Amino acid sequence: MGGGKHPRHPRRRVPLAAVLAANSISTAGTSLTLIGVPWFVLETTGSAGRAGVVAFCATLPIVVAALIGGPLIDRVGRRRVSVASDTICGTAVAAVPLLHQAGALHFWMLCALMAVNGLAHTPGNTARYVLVPDLAEQAGTTLARAASLFDAVSRGARMVGAALAGVLIAATGAETVLLLDAATFGLSALLVAAGVRGVRSAEPDKAAAPVSLRTYRAELREGYAYLLGNRLLLAVVLMVMFMNGTDQGWNAVLLPVHAEGELGGATDLGMLTALFGAGGLTGALLYGAVGHRFSRRAVFTVCVVLCGAPRFVVAALTGTTLPLAVTMALGGVAGGMLNPILTTVTYERVPEELRSRVSGALTAGCELAMPVGGLAAGLLVEGMGATGALLAMGGVYFLATLSPLVFPAWRTMEAPEPQVSSPEPSPPDPGPAARTPRSSVS
Repeated sequence: MGGGKHPRHPRRRVPLAAVLAANSISTAGTSLTLIGVPWFVLETTGSAGRAGVVAFCATLPIVVAALIGGPLIDRVGRRRVSVASDTICGTAVAAVPLLHQAGALHFWMLCALMAVNGLAHTPGNTARYVLVPDLAEQAGTTLARAASLFDAVSRGARMVGAALAGVLIAATGAETVLLLDAATFGLSALLVAAGVRGVRSAEPDKAAAPVSLRTYRAELREGYAYLLGNRLLLAVVLMVMFMNGTDQGWNAVLLPVHAEGELGGATDLGMLTALFGAGGLTGALLYGAVGHRFSRRAVFTVCVVLCGAPRFVVAALTGTTLPLAVTMALGGVAGGMLNPILTTVTYERVPEELRSRVSGALTAGCELAMPVGGLAAGLLVEGMGATGALLAMGGVYFLATLSPLVFPAWRTMEAPEPQVSSPEPSPPDPGPAARTPRSSVS
């Protein structure tokens, strides 16, 4: 894969800046979709169940792409994958309002377009994510600071995108939001195409064995074997899987339904999501500035309990905006401290040559419950009402976040483990194959 050392020169900061900017723009666009698509479905169908179906169709391909895409990212090249991903996503998202305005959009088409968007989205995110350690080294910054910065700019973009989505939906309708989202994907693609050109670790891995189904399967197994060999990262995946599933239900169904039925509509929906993003930005920056002074496990354990379940309970028990706004802002601060910790832990434990494969395995595991979460939220609202659905999914979230208090593997979070590199690929036989590691971590 090419992860060579580079001199720390001011010009070498450009690739890191380009990736951070592209990721922030793409994340802002994702926030527009996160609010615009559920609101579009509720406006055009009036059905929480159909909103859940669209969420299922949008997230199932994300899991599929993460399950099988890791080895392809290095072969195709991280820069090319990021650009292609954004181009496909922008085209799929733009097609929704354009077909709707032409009177040609059927429900199955909406589901299919969101599935295409989900399938293409994950490889691009993974490609940018795995570039950060090498680009941070080139830029002369620490890994922990780069991880905090990566998360902070993403959360800031999410905050801006959410607020903008709420205002635009109220002023011009959900179609405008989706067209703007398509434009953000195009801008992200241009930034990566131009800003990361010539970076060795962003280009195709010329040292990889020739492409074959046997080689591909071996490299895919390598990533999963590495992940399954580490108890801490396996515990992270299991906990985050349940958190992401319930979060998907919250974002795609529960919060839009609550905002439409109890609060002030799309404007409040955008404002609440933006507050959560603002809290997350604050938390990420705070951890980047002073987090190294405290125990990782202690900070993580407290923040993970505070970041999620309280908002479900407050939404279920109140019908006004202020209590939920305060809860989401504070929950965002707690949530903002989680990703820098998890990102640093992951970067410390995964050798550079396995980063794309293991990141794909991590993403697949963490997002495995997302399709079910959105669909379950829609069905729960239809079957037991919004209040019952909020309490049920909030209970699942709370139980998941108790994991760091229960499982001993979390005690190893404090210090990095030695990285175990994978063996070199075997020489081409008639059908070349790469050996899998005996055991490892992510």
